[in-house]
Amino acid sequence: MRAIVYDAVGAAPRVAVVPEPHCPPDGAVIEVRATGLCRSDWHAWRGHDPVPLPHIPGHEFAGEIVAVGPSVRGFGLGERVTAPFVNGCGRCEFCTTGRAQICPDQTQPGFTHPGSFAERVVVRAADTNLVRLPDSVSFVAAAALGCRFATAFRALTGHGPVPDDAVIAVYGCGGVGLSAIMIATALGFKVLAVDPSPAANSMAAALGAVIVHEIDQEAHIAIDAYGSAATAEASVRSLRRGGRHVQVGLMLGVDAHAPLPWDLVVARELHVVGSHGMAAADYPPMIDLVARGRLDPGRLVGSVIPLEAAGVALTTMDSPIPGHAGITVAERQA
Repeated sequence: MRAIVYDAVGAAPRVAVVPEPHCPPDGAVIEVRATGLCRSDWHAWRGHDPVPLPHIPGHEFAGEIVAVGPSVRGFGLGERVTAPFVNGCGRCEFCTTGRAQICPDQTQPGFTHPGSFAERVVVRAADTNLVRLPDSVSFVAAAALGCRFATAFRALTGHGPVPDDAVIAVYGCGGVGLSAIMIATALGFKVLAVDPSPAANSMAAALGAVIVHEIDQEAHIAIDAYGSAATAEASVRSLRRGGRHVQVGLMLGVDAHAPLPWDLVVARELHVVGSHGMAAADYPPMIDLVARGRLDPGRLVGSVIPLEAAGVALTTMDSPIPGHAGITVAERQA
């Protein structure tokens, strides 16, 4: 099959012919119809996250099942599916209680094994990790669900109750941040957004956010969707008493050891949680909102490119294009 491959950290990705993927006994092979380009792919390409080399990136995808292993019971050939970016093993205590996103034996297409910048990709433990797509959800829209959108959905709704009159603060209006804004406004919450990019702010405002430069102890929930010492601290400081800080953006390098204002955490009884994707078991409420038109992840797609162009597009993440916002999705015609 054809795939986008890079041979070394930072090496130019190329279109190559590679062997067909092997279908595990508990897995499935998905014919890729669309795949998102995520900054996590860029981090791996730049060596911030180790991956086996040579490597096929890509972890946000949607398509059709073309092969299933003999132990798969819940899915069959031809079904339209997507999958979370974290694939649980399907056997451990976390997977069997619906928390596959923190499975200690997780696999991740595009990181632990070849990803979706290819004609076909493998999903292991298919019964645990595959998610059916209604016909009303396009492959391009579904490709925006598997990492950023699902991560934002759980970051907002999966860590405790949210008051009906909640104020949500979102730091960073990239893919995850814009997803959080769309979800929060669709659920009726007031959203305050902080980002230095005029293009990102414009898109955030179009999704219903109020654009601000700083927030002063107003938010019930604050989401750091960027990932830095400065945004994490600002997020915590923006919380009202009893509020919740959710760390979604990856904290890399020196930021991985960033301090927080623990005096405020203690005195105001703030909650600080990390959020790492969302298990397939938690997808149905989100998919239902998408199918009913209350959420439209397609609005977050800034551009659609051919799959063959995904490698070049990955390299442009070194220097984001001025005026460009939203998710880039690579589409492959059947």
